[in-house]
Amino acid sequence: MADNTVSTTTDLDTFEKVDESELSKFTKLSNFEVSAIFLQYAQNNLRDNRVINAGRGNPNWINTLSRAAFAKLVQFGIDESGNTFQRDDGVMAGYIESNGVADRVLNKLSDTDTVDQFIRSSIDYGANKLGFDKDAFVAELLNGVIGNNYPVPSRSLKYTEDILKQYLQKNLFKDADLADETDVFPTEGGTAAMVYLFQELSQSHILKPGDTIAINSPIFTPYLQIPELREYNLKIVKLAATEDENWQMTDEQMDVLKDPRIKAFFDVNPTNPAARAYSPHTLDKFKDVVKENPNLIVVTDDVYGTFADDYQSIYASIPENTLLVYSFSKLYGATGHRLGLIAMDKNNVCDKMIKEETAKDPEIKKEFDERYSMVVTEPEDMKFIDRTVADSRAIGLYHTSGLSTPQQIMMDLFAMNSLISGDVVDDYLVESKKLVNYRYHALWDEIGVNVDNSHGNTKYYTLVNIYDLVEKIHGADFAEYFRNHYSYLSFPYRLAREFGAVVMDASGFGANEGYVRISLANLTSADYRDLAHCMKTLIDEYYLEFRANK
Repeated sequence: MADNTVSTTTDLDTFEKVDESELSKFTKLSNFEVSAIFLQYAQNNLRDNRVINAGRGNPNWINTLSRAAFAKLVQFGIDESGNTFQRDDGVMAGYIESNGVADRVLNKLSDTDTVDQFIRSSIDYGANKLGFDKDAFVAELLNGVIGNNYPVPSRSLKYTEDILKQYLQKNLFKDADLADETDVFPTEGGTAAMVYLFQELSQSHILKPGDTIAINSPIFTPYLQIPELREYNLKIVKLAATEDENWQMTDEQMDVLKDPRIKAFFDVNPTNPAARAYSPHTLDKFKDVVKENPNLIVVTDDVYGTFADDYQSIYASIPENTLLVYSFSKLYGATGHRLGLIAMDKNNVCDKMIKEETAKDPEIKKEFDERYSMVVTEPEDMKFIDRTVADSRAIGLYHTSGLSTPQQIMMDLFAMNSLISGDVVDDYLVESKKLVNYRYHALWDEIGVNVDNSHGNTKYYTLVNIYDLVEKIHGADFAEYFRNHYSYLSFPYRLAREFGAVVMDASGFGANEGYVRISLANLTSADYRDLAHCMKTLIDEYYLEFRANK
C-alpha cells in the first residue's frame, strides 16, 4: 500500500483467524506493555497498511518559542562566562558576574526579533510583576541554563519556584488565591513526582502497610499498580466513574471518602483516560469530605488541566489536604525533558500528622531524628515537602538534590509563555486545544456518533466502548454474540495485526472490559478518520463471521 492509504476492504478469506485463547497471555501485562506488543504486530500488519498508532499520549507538537529562548540564553550564559576569563581557543571560560548582568543581556536583545522580545518580556515580568531583583533573576537564568552549579536551594531555584507558583495560580487554581501559600518541588517529570510521593507517604508513616486508600477509576495505570507493590501493600477501594455519569464521581462515591478508615485518595483530574474534569459540584463535595475526614490525603495529578475550559484543581478546593502533581510534558510537547512538580500548601495536613505521630510515638520520633539529623538540626520540624526532596536522594545526597538547573529554566520559559500574556488569551494554549478538538471531531464524526463538547471534556483522549459501538452499527443480537464469543483484547489485537492501527485497552486503567483508549494528541485529523474507517471495517468483519455462524 502507498504510505498515505489504508486498506479497509472486508474479505474474510484473506486474513488469519484469531485463537482467542492465545490472548490470555496478555491479560496480566500492563496495558502499556500490551500496547507496545500490539505496535510490533502493527508494523508487520497483514494488509501492509501504514501504521496508525493512537496508543500513546505523547503530543506531536512542540512549543518552539521557549526552546528558541532557551538556546539563546545558553549562548548568553557562555558569553557572560567569557567576560571573567576565557582561553584563547574558546574552549574554557570563567563564571558569570551578576552585577549589571541584566542590562548587559537586555542590551543584546533586538526590538524586532520574536525570541528576543519573549526573553525581554520574561525578564520584565519577573522584575515588574513579581518583584524580582533584575540582576539576580537574570543571573539565575544564565547560571541555571548552562548548568554550572548545583541547584540552590536544593528543592527549587529561588525564582523558579515563584514563577511556577504563578503559573499554577493562573492555570489550575482559578479564583482561589493560593500562590503565596504554596511550596513547589520541581521533579523529573510527573512520573518522578508520583514515585516520590508514594515513597514519602510511606516513609513518614502517613500510609502504612494494610491501610486503605481510595482511587477514582478509570485512572492512569501506575496509580493502580504501585499501591499493590510489596513495599506499600495498601488496600484499594475503587470508586469507578461511568460513562452514564459523564465520568463524574457520584455523591454516593464521594461520601465513601468520609470514612476515616480511608487514609488517602488518588486521582487524575482531568481523567486519563476518560478526559473529563471534575464539575464545580464535585469540587464542592471535597470540602464536605474533609470536614468529616480531616486527615484525608488527596493526591491529584493535574497534567491535563490546561486542556479543559474553566478548569479548577481539587487543590484549589481543599489545599491543606491536597498534594498536587503537574507536568509540562503534554501541553508543551516536552515528554523527553521530564518536567514535573509537586505542590502543596504551606499549612498542610501531612506536616500536622507527622507532628502528632512523633508526639505520641517515641519510636517514630527516634526514627525521624536519626534519619534526618544528618541534614537538618531540628528533624521534627522538617516539612513533608523537604523530606520528600531529601528522601528522593536517600538522605545522604540531600546536598546535591533537586532537578537539574537547565530543566528548571526550561520550566521557567514554558511557564512564561502563559504568564506574560497576562489576562489576555494565551494563543499557544488556544491553538493546542484547537488541535485536539479537530482530531476528536475527525474521529467521532467519521464513526458517526454524537460527541461531547462540554467544558469538562479535554478531548486529549477519548474512550470508545466497542460493545456499544457494535450494537449501534449492527444491532443487539450481534452485540450479544460479540460479547459471548470474543475476548476483550480481540478487537485491539485484530485492529493492530490486520489493519496496522493501535489503540490501547482501557481495562488496565480500571475501565470496564470492552473500552479502548484513543489518544487525540499524536496523529493528524486524517489519521483519525482512517482509524475510524479501520474500526468500522473490523466490526463489519466480526459481523460477517456472526452471519456465517448463524
